[in-house]
Amino acid sequence: MKFEQMQYARPDFDAARETFASLRARIAAAPDAQAQLEAFREFETLSRHISTMSTLAEIRHTVDTRDAFYEAEREFFDANSPALGEAQLDVYRALLASPFRTQLEQALGRLTFEKMEVDVKSSDPAILELMAEENALTTAYEKLYASALIEFDGRKNTVSQMSLYKQNPDRAVRKAAYEAEGAWFDAHRAELDELYDKLVKNRTAQARKLGYENFIPLGAIRMRRIGYTLEDMAAYRAQIKKDFVPVVAELKKLQYARTGVADPKFYDDAFCFADGNPAPHGTPEEILAAGREMYHALSPETAEFIDEMFDGGLFDVLSKEGKAPGGYCTYLADYKAPFIFSNFNGTSDDVDVLTHEAGHAFAAWVAARKDLPMILEEPGMESCEIHSMSMEFLTAEHHEKFFGTDTPRYELAHAEDAMYFLPYGTMVDEFQHIMYAEPDLTPGERNAVWAKLESEYRPWLDFAGLPFYGCGAGWQRQLHIYEVPFYYIDYCLAQTVALQFFTAFLHDKKDAWRRYLALVGEAGGKTYPGLVAAAGLDSPFAPGTLAKLGKEVGAWIAAQDAALNAR
Repeated sequence: MKFEQMQYARPDFDAARETFASLRARIAAAPDAQAQLEAFREFETLSRHISTMSTLAEIRHTVDTRDAFYEAEREFFDANSPALGEAQLDVYRALLASPFRTQLEQALGRLTFEKMEVDVKSSDPAILELMAEENALTTAYEKLYASALIEFDGRKNTVSQMSLYKQNPDRAVRKAAYEAEGAWFDAHRAELDELYDKLVKNRTAQARKLGYENFIPLGAIRMRRIGYTLEDMAAYRAQIKKDFVPVVAELKKLQYARTGVADPKFYDDAFCFADGNPAPHGTPEEILAAGREMYHALSPETAEFIDEMFDGGLFDVLSKEGKAPGGYCTYLADYKAPFIFSNFNGTSDDVDVLTHEAGHAFAAWVAARKDLPMILEEPGMESCEIHSMSMEFLTAEHHEKFFGTDTPRYELAHAEDAMYFLPYGTMVDEFQHIMYAEPDLTPGERNAVWAKLESEYRPWLDFAGLPFYGCGAGWQRQLHIYEVPFYYIDYCLAQTVALQFFTAFLHDKKDAWRRYLALVGEAGGKTYPGLVAAAGLDSPFAPGTLAKLGKEVGAWIAAQDAALNAR
């Protein structure tokens, strides 16, 4: 079925709560495991349908945030989902208390119950009102961000559309683009400060009602962090500072030498080549067609997957006024169909959508063809991001379809970007830990923390003279900080694995792809450490992993840089 034919109808939440309550009672009174499994299957069917309706409303709202109907539907889900979620958790509680748990674990998998236990810890009737308020605040942030129209180059641009100007070969254009974008954020700083302050205090209140000192442990529970600890993550951040930041600082010197920028500023940071960054060739339609061709060439599995995506119209990637910022892949459970949302902007990011978000979509497509409980259809988000980030590297043999003779430059810029991201992403995580450890910081104090972290994680950057960025407020541009706290480190944990897939690909392409397919095929059946180990890769938490990785990928980047300079 095509996406446009998928019918939306608001679910009857009152009836759903009654059904979930009835199923909980049936499970509690069931005479054996089989009866409980039958009730659980009914629970899953209804849960999938509600999820599908919620996702349809979410997609159609983000495609056009001005659509009043879907804005109202989004508000409905924001307000009512917490209470319904609590009714669903009651079903989990009944299963967790089952005297037949051994048989249930044999049927559904032990990890199913570990995930249920974590989910149950994340909610309580006492915080439902706060959860609904949190949903409304994140929606308000998204709507404010989506409303951004920045006057530049004689036209009104969304934040996404400004990316093209920020990579312009003309340094004056880059600087002016950052100034124009920063001016918009500065003009809305009071609103952004107020929204974040309310979110921090709201989440802190939720955590304290559940008995936690602050939101940090509750945030880890929400992210379903199983198999590793907050201490492991702190050690990872320490490795990034000690072993990775110095490597990136040296690579930045190569970049600045290559671009000929003698006194680099922040607006030079994303500028990779003196004659401009590599951009994909062709129209958006031609880029999409090349993506389809790429997945046909990659493997039989990806060929079948991409045909279903195109035939079902399961993309919305063109940037337009009123569209929410960013990009994502989501899943329509009733239809066993992934959906990709993005904002093409004429840069290499457009190709990254066809590798990154399609990596998510491919993993969802694979999992949908297995008979799994919903809770096992995908792993934790740090593992989901392995699917996407690794696909960016494992499609390398086909990047010529997009970049032609510019492919070597794209490959270099892409590897550099992956390396440069790790300090930034880790900084975002440490910033959030400080924010939730000290929830009463003022807006100015929050900006001061960000500025200090910038000097530790990205000491090569000079923000002097820029609005917004120059006063330590650049964190407000990062959607995840507002919308999904503590998610961002998942990109770093995944990128560390993806870079290992990259080095494996450099040594043996077929073996790297085989290992990737095996990892994707596990769906949510293993924890993050379990998936990494099963793929034969080094744990990001192990001492020395980042030093080794930085050395190997850094050497490849230096060699590629030298080869391009020799042309």
